[in-house]
Amino acid sequence: MLKGKKILIGITGSIAAYKTVLLVRELAKSGAEVQVICTKSALDFITPLTLSTLSQNPVYSDFLIDSKSGEWTNHVRLGKWADLFVIAPLSANTLSKLVHGLCDNLLLATFLSADCPIMVAPAMDLDMYHHWTTQQNLSNLRKNGVKVIDVGDGELASGLVGKGRMAEPEDIYKAIGEYFDVQSKLSGRKILITAGPTYEKIDPVRFIGNYSSGKMGYSIAQEAFERGCSVTLISGPTALPRPGEGIDFISVESAEEMLSAVDSHYHVADVVIMSAAVADYRPKHVFQDKQKKESKGLNAIELEETTDILKSLGKQKNHQFLVGFALETNDELANGRRKLENKNLDMLVMNSLNDKGAGFGTDTNKVTFIFPEGNIEHSLKDKRAVAKDIFDAIENRI
Repeated sequence: MLKGKKILIGITGSIAAYKTVLLVRELAKSGAEVQVICTKSALDFITPLTLSTLSQNPVYSDFLIDSKSGEWTNHVRLGKWADLFVIAPLSANTLSKLVHGLCDNLLLATFLSADCPIMVAPAMDLDMYHHWTTQQNLSNLRKNGVKVIDVGDGELASGLVGKGRMAEPEDIYKAIGEYFDVQSKLSGRKILITAGPTYEKIDPVRFIGNYSSGKMGYSIAQEAFERGCSVTLISGPTALPRPGEGIDFISVESAEEMLSAVDSHYHVADVVIMSAAVADYRPKHVFQDKQKKESKGLNAIELEETTDILKSLGKQKNHQFLVGFALETNDELANGRRKLENKNLDMLVMNSLNDKGAGFGTDTNKVTFIFPEGNIEHSLKDKRAVAKDIFDAIENRI
């Protein structure tokens, strides 16, 4: 799995740096090409000789190698060379610099130049890890597509016991292996995803909409990106941060705008996942001015149906694997199966508002996958875990 993969390891100043020696050894034994960059403070904990012996490559820590000859370390080349950049351990200091775009050492310059996926394994003491600034910085990394390998829980260098230990080398090695494993199955596939609600205008300040937060669709887009897919995300209005670089993002408001955006990308897509909660109706006439409370305009709003985007895609389906979403309050499975058949879907993700922790606005979801041949029920999970389940199911059928 790792043979021939180009893996760049970044090491920062932490006592956990000694563990990275074992990681470098295992990666090299697996046939990966390994290059190592250390910050100056990392060299207080570990020697370049050890790392170069195990990686069978020079260890880099300075921009300038030889002042007399002008030989220097090309951080851009390193960033372009790697298939994956893993920073382990990631100290609180370097974490803050990554998030804020600082560039005062070779590791940071390479990070800013890298166009490959990036993983980090934080390591710090208990209170530092739980500090709100650290948690905010980790959240920002995740939002921008960086894979954060969770810290361990146990005895720390300070003598305290709790969360903050760098993940064990075998866990980091496993995460790297899983990354390349999923890459090999969907890498390069074109994935089209819709997310969020649509707003259908009544007048300049009012609309018909729903409670969709877009969290499920954004989680699906991030999972697709991490699997090496070419991702286009079409989103209705949400309060979520715009996805990081690498995901083609299209913002729409109405069902009509979403239909137009989907139609322009559908023909080239390999997998289409329609998780958006598109309004079924819109006002037949939109008022040009805000309707006053005393006016008659809002007493009776005549509605008309919006285009059923999912059904129209089912009719056009050629090579695409088409996934729909449904949210029901009663007879969920029966209604879901009818939707699967009537709209010519390959897979339907069924949500129920009767399940606690599922549905709109939550960070978790409880779903059932409905296929032509049968159903698969899942337990309540974080929406990123649900996204992973969705892609695992697609990989088994595409």
